[in-house]
Amino acid sequence: MSKTVDFYFDFGSPAAYLAWTQLPKICAETGAQLVWKPMLLGGVFQATGNRAPMMVPLKGSYLFVDLARFARRYDVPLKFNPNFPINTLTLMRAAVGLQMRGDVRFEDYCAAMFRAIWVDAQNMNDPAVVAAVLTSAGFDPQALLALSSEPAVKDGLKAVTEAAVQRGVFGAPTFFVADQMFWGQDRLDFVREALAS
Repeated sequence: MSKTVDFYFDFGSPAAYLAWTQLPKICAETGAQLVWKPMLLGGVFQATGNRAPMMVPLKGSYLFVDLARFARRYDVPLKFNPNFPINTLTLMRAAVGLQMRGDVRFEDYCAAMFRAIWVDAQNMNDPAVVAAVLTSAGFDPQALLALSSEPAVKDGLKAVTEAAVQRGVFGAPTFFVADQMFWGQDRLDFVREALAS
């Protein structure tokens, strides 16, 4: 039986974006299955007392230098979004809603959100921009907004976020291979090793 890697993420995390660019290749190389776990990073921070590195000015300025190094290593684009932080509540609810429905476009939606924020530096705090991004990606913005407002979907995002905290998650991205937890996209080598062993 092939191994799985649980990927806890929020679109608002540049480190989660970088991990997203690498995980499919790692899973293909190791024969593993990627299990998507969309969570609300703000909820995790609130529950754990953690906070975004950007809230610590010196750490925040260093972080983007470091993330740019990894983007070059991975040969992927990464652009600092001047609209950061992005309120991802509705975006993450829509991801959970698509996943709950078993929608085959779930991964396309995730790709569109990650690219809009960390490649195209779109202001995803602006509903009109979100609608334009969704439309260009082939989604109906009104339908996704309605989906993200459904009580079961709201409860679904809360449940994944609470379960993440119960497992020990305190930031994004976080990965689990069986009971081993790895935090940060700079731990992908360890994820690969765990999946290959």
